[in-house]
Amino acid sequence: MTTTTVARGTMPLADHLREARRRGTRAAVALLVGVIAGYLLSDQILDILRAPIEKLAATREASLNYDTVTGAFDLKLKIAIFTGVVLSSPVWLLELFAFVTPGLTRRERRHTYGFLAAAVPLFVAGCAFGFVLFPHMVQMLTGFSSDQDSTILTASYYVDFVLRIVLAIGIAFVLPVFMVMLNLLGLLSARTLGRSWRVIVVVIVLFSALVTPAADVLSMFLVAMPMSALFGAALLITQLHDRRQTRRALTAPSTGSDLSQKR
Repeated sequence: MTTTTVARGTMPLADHLREARRRGTRAAVALLVGVIAGYLLSDQILDILRAPIEKLAATREASLNYDTVTGAFDLKLKIAIFTGVVLSSPVWLLELFAFVTPGLTRRERRHTYGFLAAAVPLFVAGCAFGFVLFPHMVQMLTGFSSDQDSTILTASYYVDFVLRIVLAIGIAFVLPVFMVMLNLLGLLSARTLGRSWRVIVVVIVLFSALVTPAADVLSMFLVAMPMSALFGAALLITQLHDRRQTRRALTAPSTGSDLSQKR
């Protein structure tokens, strides 16, 4: 009789599929609940987004306009989906990591959950910071026109502009944590980051150009600068970690040899 030993942590393909379906269903339900909540809150959120335009209307003609019959409904749906993704992010991120972590070691699992614990509040804080920042950006960008000019904005374009800014700042807050996590897992060294800093800065600029209007260089600059600063902070943390690991590696052999000599 032969016995087959199943490695700890392994799972047949059918069980993987059932696990993926179960966790995907939970994430989808959480997202649906978040979208419904976002739709119910869409009027209040739109009031917040409209506030800079109303402030601008006190000094000149300014308003939001819908260019299609379904424009108002499309805008509420867009706000609902974005809000639902943000509100449900703790659930679907938890389900995603819970599906991945069984294949990781105890150390990797600890780092992964540490990343999750830091990434979720940082992403939410980044989005909140974006909501605080965008009125100043709108005021500054519209301030280049004369008081005699009219500011008439397409509502969908304006909301896209604000949501892109909010999303970009949310991602910027999470980016350094993600890089540090890869470094702690041994997948990304500080030397690699240091050699690639020019490429990373170019990618940050291109990303900033994608999340801001094509002709709006100033808003692209305002998004790219904090992301570059956060990348610099992550690079510094990874360098400190790699130096500490190098010192440990250098002292470990000598300690072992000393013990062997004492024996």
